[in-house]
Amino acid sequence: MSDDNLPPEFADLPEDRSRQRAVPAGRIARLGTFGRLVGGVAGGMVAEGARRIASGEGINARDLILTPGNVQRLTDRLSHLRGAAMKMGQMISLDAGDFLPDELSTILARLRDQGNFMPARQLDTVLRAEWGADWRKQFRWFNPRPIAAASIGQVHKALTRDGEELAIKVQYPGVAKSIDSDVDNVMTLLKVAGFAPPELEMGKLMAAAKQQLHEEADYAREGRQMALYRDMLADTPGFVVPRLHEGLTRGSILAMSFEDGVSIEELANEPAEVRDAVFARLLRLVTRELFDLGVMQTDPNFANFRYRRGTGEIVLLDFGACRPVDPVVANGYRRMLEAGLRGDAEQVLAATIEAGFMMPIVAEKHPERVRRMIDIVIGEMRADAPFDFGDRAFIPLLREEGWAIAQDKDTWAFPPIETLFVQRKVSGIALLGARLQAKVNVRRIVEDILGSTTPRAADPS
Repeated sequence: MSDDNLPPEFADLPEDRSRQRAVPAGRIARLGTFGRLVGGVAGGMVAEGARRIASGEGINARDLILTPGNVQRLTDRLSHLRGAAMKMGQMISLDAGDFLPDELSTILARLRDQGNFMPARQLDTVLRAEWGADWRKQFRWFNPRPIAAASIGQVHKALTRDGEELAIKVQYPGVAKSIDSDVDNVMTLLKVAGFAPPELEMGKLMAAAKQQLHEEADYAREGRQMALYRDMLADTPGFVVPRLHEGLTRGSILAMSFEDGVSIEELANEPAEVRDAVFARLLRLVTRELFDLGVMQTDPNFANFRYRRGTGEIVLLDFGACRPVDPVVANGYRRMLEAGLRGDAEQVLAATIEAGFMMPIVAEKHPERVRRMIDIVIGEMRADAPFDFGDRAFIPLLREEGWAIAQDKDTWAFPPIETLFVQRKVSGIALLGARLQAKVNVRRIVEDILGSTTPRAADPS
């Protein structure tokens, strides 16, 4: 289709080619992009290896891969692919938090900041396929410039004929069909770079990543989850959940009410008492998800939270990663927290092993290091005072002990997948608290939720 055949509002789109990048939609096109990435990285490795040999320097695979040029190649290609390739990078960056190598953190931070969007022609092709050739008749206006661009889709603002302001999420073409192959290819890259050691069994983790990404690409499912959260939080002040527009929602399009707000990170500019109160509310929601609601939005990407300065409300966005919380996981957290509040290190350890957070062999082979880590955590959580999320002084201590244990390959194992999903949300919210320099009495929040709820019954299935 030529530019002359585009809808008028698309044809008038200002030329900003620097941020427009067509998404490779077909399997061959995406595989070719990975192939070019591997070729470019290999060329960079050869050049860097030759330089190091000539200068008498030592050589190892990770140093050869993670040159500045290759870091740029990895970032550029993964952001170009978007979909599962880009999403996995964002997931890993939040999952690992402070524990990532600096080089990988650089790549993933750049992925989180990417804001490329589909060219007008490709966007119009998607909208025609879902709404028909006369799709624009349903709107007074539809802004072709997205207000947000992420890994699986981009969001546009529109006004319907009856005056309803909407946010329209449009999925990138080919993303859903490419999830399995993208995950496999990204994992191969991580293994080559040394970030996915061969000693670890990656099959279960890859299967879980594929399942979650397929769920996130199912916009009908996301719409149902968004409606569920809207109902669950209807009587909870301080939260806003968009309203689903069923009439315009399709397989590749999710239509919802437009809810204004600024980046949650703007909360850092508010007075301390406002910052702390708003973050405490968000932290309380996470504990409710775990122990009360039985369902959790497991993607803590900062872009999924908006802040309304006038009212102090938090706008919750993106419900593709919502999933039920396994009662076994919730009850495991409950036992760990209850033991921690009592200062019972032995019971904390027992609950940690029972819940699958730690393999028994770790405690058997490294009892002193494990005990020091537990003592650090208990000391932080038992204080009946505001916890300073911005003070990360204890993180290096945990990292030092954890890194020493990680050198023992006999102890390597993944926790249960359902535990990883919950821990991802908990860790991500803690990172947001650090970004906001929030101070919140975590003990009081935990005591309140544990005191007002009971252990959940196991799923009979």
